Amino acid sequence: MSHHPSPPKIFLALLALLTAIFACTALLNAQTPALRSSSTLPLQVATATPPAAAAVSPAASADPAFLARANDSLLHARKLIDKFFDQTANVVCNEDVAQTMVGKNGKPMYREESVFEYQLQSRTSGGSLKLVESRDTRKEAFRDASKTLLITNGFASMLLVLHQDFEPSYTFQPLGEEVVDGRTLVKIHFRPVPGASSPAAIQLRGRNYPLPLSGDVWIERESGSVVKLITSLDSSMDDLGLHELRSEIHYSVVQFHDPEEAYWMPASAVIDVQTPKQHWRNVHRFTSYKRFRATIQVEFGDKP
Repeated sequence: MSHHPSPPKIFLALLALLTAIFACTALLNAQTPALRSSSTLPLQVATATPPAAAAVSPAASADPAFLARANDSLLHARKLIDKFFDQTANVVCNEDVAQTMVGKNGKPMYREESVFEYQLQSRTSGGSLKLVESRDTRKEAFRDASKTLLITNGFASMLLVLHQDFEPSYTFQPLGEEVVDGRTLVKIHFRPVPGASSPAAIQLRGRNYPLPLSGDVWIERESGSVVKLITSLDSSMDDLGLHELRSEIHYSVVQFHDPEEAYWMPASAVIDVQTPKQHWRNVHRFTSYKRFRATIQVEFGDKP
């Protein structure tokens, strides 16, 4: 789909991939040039209500000391999720997007590249967290009208799998610790609880179908920040035309000055979506983060 060089566009979660929608306040929109946003469907964000589950489901053979560290890391990360969404509202960045059609041999068949100014905003409505993305086109891709591409947005919201609203929706099992660039990362696997609420859903013909997402999250032990998050379908959704969905998102530290602050922000994301006949891979890269600064100016008139 081509992106129109108009004022900043507000993208709500939508996916017209075989008339389906992917991701909580995210959008995955596969469409021909004739299909525009009017063909997409809104996505409803569910709120978790099942009984609370344990933060970590320990493996019987795991080291108790490691399980304690993993549990602490998960709890720490969960407390930082709301802070992450607050911080994203304070920054803008450049987003480079490469949309690719992938052949049966796994090699790219066609690719388009675009550049946007990007911002993610959040608000609380009715007790649920709502996310809205804005994109202002900086470089529009050359568009081949004969190609069908996939639009992928909102993957930052996949952190909601760790949000307290969805704590009862997943079981977590620590897998191990890894040292990357001198930092100790705790790797934790998560799986959906059958029948529980999900931060991602497909809406088809007016009905919501929760996406059963499983995956792995890497949490920096010292800060509790999420460094990498991989998700995929835990069970088949071929009956809805969605054969495979996989996302891999990396986060990194962005350092700001005057005043000194460090934010963990998305650095890159790779999204793969497959239907029985199509395979798309989109790569997003985020650079040049800028923080908003509020300036207050007070003027006093002359005394009489």
